[in-house]
Order: sequence, then C-alpha cells, then structure tokens
Amino acid sequence: MTTISSELDGRKSWVREQIFLGMSFRDYMRSLKTPFNFIALVILCVGLPVTVLRFTQGLETVTNLNDNYPWGLWIGFDVLCGVALAAGGYCLASAVHIFGLKQYRPIVRPAVLTGFLGYFFVVVGLLFDLGRPWRLPYPIVLSFGVTSVMFLVGWHVFLYLTVQFLEFCPAIFEWLRLNKFLRWATRITIGATVFGVILSTLHQSALGAMFLLAPSKLHPLWYSSFIPVFFFVSSMAAGLSMVIFESTLSHRIFSRQISHEDHHKFDGLVVGLGKAAAVVLFTYFCLKWIGVAHGNHWDLVGTPYGRLFLLEMLGFVMLPMLIYIWGVRENSARIVRIAAVWSILGIIFNRLNVSIFAFNWQLADRYVPHWMEITVTITIITVGLLTFRWIVNRMPVLYVHPEYPVTE
Repeated sequence: MTTISSELDGRKSWVREQIFLGMSFRDYMRSLKTPFNFIALVILCVGLPVTVLRFTQGLETVTNLNDNYPWGLWIGFDVLCGVALAAGGYCLASAVHIFGLKQYRPIVRPAVLTGFLGYFFVVVGLLFDLGRPWRLPYPIVLSFGVTSVMFLVGWHVFLYLTVQFLEFCPAIFEWLRLNKFLRWATRITIGATVFGVILSTLHQSALGAMFLLAPSKLHPLWYSSFIPVFFFVSSMAAGLSMVIFESTLSHRIFSRQISHEDHHKFDGLVVGLGKAAAVVLFTYFCLKWIGVAHGNHWDLVGTPYGRLFLLEMLGFVMLPMLIYIWGVRENSARIVRIAAVWSILGIIFNRLNVSIFAFNWQLADRYVPHWMEITVTITIITVGLLTFRWIVNRMPVLYVHPEYPVTE
C-alpha cells in the first residue's frame, strides 16, 4: 500500500509541476486570466460555431468559393503561406546537424516546433477546404495517383510532418524523462534531418508545380516554368525570416526560460540569419527576373498587373533584401528584425498574388473571401499560438534541460 501511495503521490506531483506549472489547479486557472487569453477566448467563441457550420452545412454556407475560384483564402494563406513560413525547421536543422553551425543550436528546437505546428495546422486548414475532408488520407492508404502533383504534395506533407515530429521528439522525451526513447531519438536526428531536407526541397517546389497546370489562368508575370524553383527558394527566405521573428518574440515573452549566455549571443545569431536571408532574397530576385525574360513578358510590366508585380518585386523582395544588407553591415539585430517582418509580409503577398490576385486575372467576377473564411483562418492561427505557448511553457524548447546537458 505504501508503494502504491508513493506512486500516486509522484504522479500527482508530476502533473502539478509539468502540467500546471507548479501551481494548484485553482491557482493555475487564475493565472489564465490575461488579456491575450481573453482575446483568444473571444476568437474561439466566434470561430468554433463557424467551424460547426462548415462541417454541418458545407462550404457554400461559409465561403465565397465557386467553380471559377475553387481555391480561396484557406489554400492561398493557410496552406501556401503556412508551408512557406514553416520552412525554418529544415533551414535551421540542416544548418546545425548537417553543416555543423553549432552556434545556432539554441534556436533549432523552437524553429523545428514552429515548423511542425505550421505543417500540422496546414493540414487542419486543408480539412476545412476539402469538400470531403474524410478523404484526406486517401492518397496515403487507398488512391495511388503517382502521376499527380497533388499526390506528390500529399505524400510529402505527410512524410515531412512525421519527420518533424521525430526531430522534436528529444524535447518530448526529456520532458517525460524517457531515457531509452531519448537515446533512440537522438541517434536518428541526422538521418531525419537529411530526409527532411530532401522532402522539403520536393514539396516546397511541388506546391509551385501545381500552378504549372493552369497556364491560362495564372497571369504570365507570375506563371513560369521555373515556378517550382521560385517556391523553393522563396521558402528559404520565408523560413529564415520566420525564425528571426519567432525567436525574437520567444526571447521576449519567455525570457525567464532563457539563460543569460543565450540572451547575450542572440543578437549575433539574428545578424547571421539576416546575412543568409539577404543572399537568398538576392538569388530569388534575380531568378524572378530571369523568369520574366524567359517568357519575354517585358511588355506586361507596364500594365496594371505589371505594377502589382513591380510592387511585389521592388517593395517586398528588393527592399527587405537591402534592409537585411544594411542591418548586417551595421551589425544591428534591430534592423535585421525589421527586414524579417517585411520579408514575411512579402512572402505572404507573393503567395496571395499567385493563388488569388493574379489567378483568373481575365475574369471580371473576382473572388473576395467571406468573413467566415477570415474567421476560420484567424481561429486556426490563434489555436496554433496557444499550442506553441503551451508546449514552450512545459518542454525544454528554449532552454537546456538540467538533466540532459548538451555534450557536443
């Protein structure tokens, strides 16, 4: 009886320390009364009923989608932007585990977690967008259309989501103190990282390849046979910028978890990431103009859609690239952070141009998202933020677990 009682006390103690953050249940519930949680609650109170409507009444009730515009905000923003902004996971993991840039180790786990949650909620967004969401796993278990780009994207997202979970498993096993599983997860880290980079190269470009099927629908300034390359290269800029943005917020919001040494080194890491992002943006800028030259579409640059293209290229690619260069030359993390935010906006602008603004550009009847579509998107983002915060508050993501020091 004494042994059983001790085990029960141990479990209660673990739940109190690891789930309720060392507080009693009542104190923990009181601690949730914050402005952010109040705003999140309001969003969920609006978003959850809309979710019920979507899955009980169908797409027509909550969206403005039609035969001309079967893809709207949930694909253009939730999927295309979400996948691009989740690319920081493979960028940082490959930098540390493959190329040996160990100085970036403190920001690998939050980058991998951001990537994993990004891909997970991309799948959630797909569930909302699909007319028959229960058929989402069909390409994995039933229907093998190996010549379909959608089949390729489905398998890549499924596999990469699994790989990112495996990459994050060490943090989970440290939290649960599962030493045997931790040793197993640590051994496969490099292999999982290599496989993840291969998958990322394929599915980031495959998302662009989907638009190769619509040459008559996508405006010529955005349509190119190089569009898979454009999507892949721009995803690296998006991932690096998102790591800078996410890690900056994490260092401010969860500052108590971060050691003084990591705080001291952080600005240097931000500048280093900014240097890499500037190189990627310069490459992307040049490739996009090569695409225009390859299609010989110079005459379209002076049209209304050409001005939109120039706004994207000059205002949201070249400008953040120059700000990155300025920040690196001045060794200013603050300037680099400004460039990161501007670059993220640029990636979002590009993906929305490709999927919505420049898509079906010849039609007079334009697609405008229904307010319920916007509500669902905001709800998904909110749940993603709440999930990230819940995990970071409990697992060794931003700090080194005292029982598992880094030995490399």
